[in-house]
Amino acid sequence: MSIAQRERQRLVETMTAAGPEAPTLCGTWTVRDLAAHLVVRERRLDASLGIVLKPFAGYLQGVQAKTARKSFPELLELVRTGPPWWSPLRPIDALANLAEMFVHHEDVRRGSSGWEPRDLPAADEAKYWFLVSKMARRSYRASPVTVVLATPDGKRAVIQPKRGGAVTLLAKPSELLLHAFGRDEVRLETSGDPEAVRAVLRLDRSV
Repeated sequence: MSIAQRERQRLVETMTAAGPEAPTLCGTWTVRDLAAHLVVRERRLDASLGIVLKPFAGYLQGVQAKTARKSFPELLELVRTGPPWWSPLRPIDALANLAEMFVHHEDVRRGSSGWEPRDLPAADEAKYWFLVSKMARRSYRASPVTVVLATPDGKRAVIQPKRGGAVTLLAKPSELLLHAFGRDEVRLETSGDPEAVRAVLRLDRSV
């Protein structure tokens, strides 16, 4: 079982326990809304274009709203079973959903107070480090200073090297990945000029 498949199953378990109206870190989305997003992303390729192409955003919203009206158990079963056989996502599920399932699982876990980071396997953290070190350039593209990603075991990645100083974000790869995907409910340490740190933390890091 891939990391993405394992996170998918745990995500469904967490959604089940939280309930359909529980909050998430995805703005105003409830758990039901997030489940509908995942179903549309994997099963309605016509509508999922709206995730990345603004002209299709209205159509996406309509399809997602209709999908959200399905019963909660049906939505969760569709999430659990993943991309259908005809979906182009199915052959690349382990890669295409490596971040998707983990980040959205944490969106549900951290949507309410009292959360704590999970102690993930070293192999998972290694995969997340590889991913965040490659994709973070886009997340921090608007940073006015150099951003350095660092882990407690000594890994470092210099993102967006610029003149004018640097800000270091120190955390486990999984926490850095969540931050790079725009989440603020993370556990990380920062170092650098205080004003530069504030600027980096305020960035629109949506990808």
